[in-house]
Amino acid sequence: MRTDSEASVIHRVTRYDGAIGKAVDDVLVKEEPLEIRVAGEPVAATMRTPGADRALALGFLYAEGMIREIGDVGRAGHCGRPGMPEYGNVIDVLPRPGALLDPERIRASRRGTLISSACGVCGREQIADLMQRCQPLADGRSVRAARIFAAQDQMRQSQRVFAQTGGVHAAAAFSEQGDMVACYEDIGRHNAVDKVVGYMLETRNITEGEGVQMLTVSSRASFEIVQKAAVARIPVVIAVSAASSLAVDLARALGITLIGFARKDRMVVYTGEVRAVQSAKGLTADH
Repeated sequence: MRTDSEASVIHRVTRYDGAIGKAVDDVLVKEEPLEIRVAGEPVAATMRTPGADRALALGFLYAEGMIREIGDVGRAGHCGRPGMPEYGNVIDVLPRPGALLDPERIRASRRGTLISSACGVCGREQIADLMQRCQPLADGRSVRAARIFAAQDQMRQSQRVFAQTGGVHAAAAFSEQGDMVACYEDIGRHNAVDKVVGYMLETRNITEGEGVQMLTVSSRASFEIVQKAAVARIPVVIAVSAASSLAVDLARALGITLIGFARKDRMVVYTGEVRAVQSAKGLTADH
């Protein structure tokens, strides 16, 4: 095995074409653990593709409500020194002087536990919690079908690691004009979204959804993905695959247009269908 890049490694494999096997080099996506700490205290762990770890940590903590704005953060970086076992796989987020980041807020939904969005009861509780934290998105903008498909194509063309390995998801944010604001890849679809949200947190007024209208993902639309979009004030979520029932419930409750199976000239509008109008100018999803 040898390293090809930060996000991939090269392994020797045997590839078969019919009954004939041939030894070749194959590029595999890296999967490594990342422990997220707040002021030295572990709060979450995830298996991720290395790269943009700071954005991942900030996006995750923001989505969970621990960070309200980037001003809450004093410093965020990897722990230890190069050559140490944990270096590169542990990131510590320190509050700014006078700020309090409370780890208790996310203990109940910490990754790697049995309490997650897969639990119907706690999922409903999370919807209630989000309704208290997030006002429904009363966004009056519309997005045309052509722009939705163009965004999916642009995200797909930006998936460099996927082109090498076929083993990662992508998430991308787009402006109202259809410009790509950010695109990240990761072996975990939720991590990819966290990286996008973390980038947004550091570069724009995320509380007002400044400059971002659409979030696209190369996966199904789960509860967690819609949750992260809601907290980041993104009014339109577009998935290449299906949406889950709880994702649809949350999107409807918070006024998010949720679209699945967005491929070529086809899509399924799960929520916002009342505002989706098929006309001579194409489908629009209005908020």
